[in-house]
Amino acid sequence: EVQLVESGGGLVQAGGSLRLSCVASGFTFDDYAIGWFRQAPGKGREGVSSISNLDGYPYYTDSVKGRFFISRDNAKNTVYLQMNNLKPEDTAVYYCAAGPIAVLTPPEVKYWGQGTQVTISS
Repeated sequence: EVQLVESGGGLVQAGGSLRLSCVASGFTFDDYAIGWFRQAPGKGREGVSSISNLDGYPYYTDSVKGRFFISRDNAKNTVYLQMNNLKPEDTAVYYCAAGPIAVLTPPEVKYWGQGTQVTISS
């Protein structure tokens, strides 16, 4: 059974930090790029960051550049998203996703996690 299990969400004040983790199982982790998406209430699902399985190159949407950092540990089948200097507009459900190419968009995702809530208070 394929699983992507996110953890690390929570409630923090603006300016704070969180680290999300995504543990994968049931598929060959090394063969997939892994990305993080988020969805705020009333909005569509937005790509936040992704990391290549070939060379570990990271990609970020403009609104999080310099604040969020993605990394992967292939030995642990885990991807991390370090989120710093969090803002209220970062509030959303964050989803881990796996797909065949590094710059993921929702149609390219093959596997989705169940999501973890991130809430930033002002």
